[in-house]
Amino acid sequence: MALEKPMTRGPKYLPGDSRKRDDVHSMLRVNLAGEFGAKRIYEGQLSVLGKGPKGDILRHMADQEAHHLETFETMVAQRRVRPTALRPVWHVAGYALGAGTALLGEKAAMACTVAVEEVIDAHYQEQLSTLGQDEPDLSAKIEEFRLEELEHRDIGLDHGAAQAPAYSILTGLIQRGSRLAIWLSERF
Repeated sequence: MALEKPMTRGPKYLPGDSRKRDDVHSMLRVNLAGEFGAKRIYEGQLSVLGKGPKGDILRHMADQEAHHLETFETMVAQRRVRPTALRPVWHVAGYALGAGTALLGEKAAMACTVAVEEVIDAHYQEQLSTLGQDEPDLSAKIEEFRLEELEHRDIGLDHGAAQAPAYSILTGLIQRGSRLAIWLSERF
């Protein structure tokens, strides 16, 4: 009995393949949700720390997140992507996370930034890997925003995030929550 030769894999997507469209829609949906959540986190942090010494740093990062959000809002509208149904949840949860960590102190707020941005970096890298050579404009934006998210992580580290009380516990919880939010937003 002759063994069948395994089929070689062709291109990831073929022209008109609905799977590609579904993947891109899922990416845009979750990116829009994530940037909305990030905007709300910074709004919460600014409500507590905005008039203090970290106010300008937080505003800088919030402004970049607002730009990311506007970009993904435009892409979602252009491609007629259904936004996540969980936006009201992220509206409250993002603000609560931002204000809550800021109430724990400036270092805890920076630890929140580090935790979220590390998850987003990995998430954006996965998206870039999935896209490969497809969607060069989307890939370019994701890479641009990924680098800015890493800048935010570095700002957090430079401003004492690792000295936050219970840093590893705090960041671990926030990272788990961020991964769950990504998983939910991709689907709902």
